[in-house]
Amino acid sequence: MASKLIQPPSMAASRGAVPRRTGNAKVFLSFRLSSFSDKPFRNVKRSAMDTSQKHGEVAAMVGLDAMKKANSRLDDFFKSYSMFHQLEPQSIFTYLPVLSFTESYIYQMDDLNEKIVSESACGSKVISSSHGWNAESPVSLKPLEDLLEREGLLTQRIQQEFRSGEEYWALERQLCYALSNKNKICLEDVMRADNLRSFYHRVLNLLLYKLRGEEVNELHMEFLSKSAFLVEVADDLVDYEEDVLENNFNILRMFVGIFGSMNAPTELAKRISEAEEAMKSLEEAIKEGGKISGFSLGTWNIPAVISNEEAYRAAAQL
Repeated sequence: MASKLIQPPSMAASRGAVPRRTGNAKVFLSFRLSSFSDKPFRNVKRSAMDTSQKHGEVAAMVGLDAMKKANSRLDDFFKSYSMFHQLEPQSIFTYLPVLSFTESYIYQMDDLNEKIVSESACGSKVISSSHGWNAESPVSLKPLEDLLEREGLLTQRIQQEFRSGEEYWALERQLCYALSNKNKICLEDVMRADNLRSFYHRVLNLLLYKLRGEEVNELHMEFLSKSAFLVEVADDLVDYEEDVLENNFNILRMFVGIFGSMNAPTELAKRISEAEEAMKSLEEAIKEGGKISGFSLGTWNIPAVISNEEAYRAAAQL
């Protein structure tokens, strides 16, 4: 199925440049956002999920590997949405420390959750993973939330998006475990998870509004949500086979589990077309305000679906 698409640059392109599922780096960095003029970085010889106590609180920490991989998301973010914030190229560096740390922390938690989910495809439900986390326990954004609050950057909207992210990770664990064990999943849960997973896009935009001292533009945020859905779907289509192997959330995988291998591509195409139409309407509304010059067109290519994931994984190990 091929279809025209109005969308920001796809996350899939950035994933091609930076592998998204590699081992965590051994060096981890911890810093307070207000301390850039005085030794902002501190080497910590701990694993990704260790914590550091500072005044009785858990310090938010990010790994160097997460920072490298999150950089591709930041590049997409600035290319796609800086027009909404009227940012000049040189002004990006004013906001980069906060945005980079935030996205790196989120990426790190997302990567950890995917590792936990991947292990659940190996057989029984994971009780204790090699990362020291129970597969059913939340991957928490609370340390990051506390950090932003101390810096005066936390808003109620950002808090809500953090809860959306944690809900998505819980749904990802639930859905992928069910799918790998050939249990039924429901469309409502899948679409809920798909709408939640682009929360990091919304967090970065909300942070930028806060950093610049401006009111949130709701029309822009609605456009962002619609475009993020299409970006995530495009990413899923590129990574479909890899996501099957690693038991990651992928909307095409989920649709195969719900509608079957014959009907899944058609059902997904319907959702894509609906999102495209919504995007076109929003684009016209935003153009009237003079804040958008149009997005590039793309072509949809839905890969051949995998009807027997267990056999596919087994064959890949030969």
